[in-house]
Amino acid sequence: MEIHGPNLREPHTKAFGEGLFELRLKGAEGIARVFYCTRIGRRIVMLHGFVEKSQKPPARELKLARQRQKEIENADA
Repeated sequence: MEIHGPNLREPHTKAFGEGLFELRLKGAEGIARVFYCTRIGRRIVMLHGFVEKSQKPPARELKLARQRQKEIENADA
């Protein structure tokens, strides 16, 4: 992300709308996923990470990331 910025394409990232993105990282335990958002000033905020083997993230993980994104947005306001 440092080299290419937050706008990586699939299969490395996926947009979930409203400024929320998912970063997919390969590791020894499987594929780790991290939800993140970007803020003013080229700041990237990692909101929530987990290891998941399915293609679609669980609703619980997505909900938690959206809650944290709202907290960040409210703190910036």
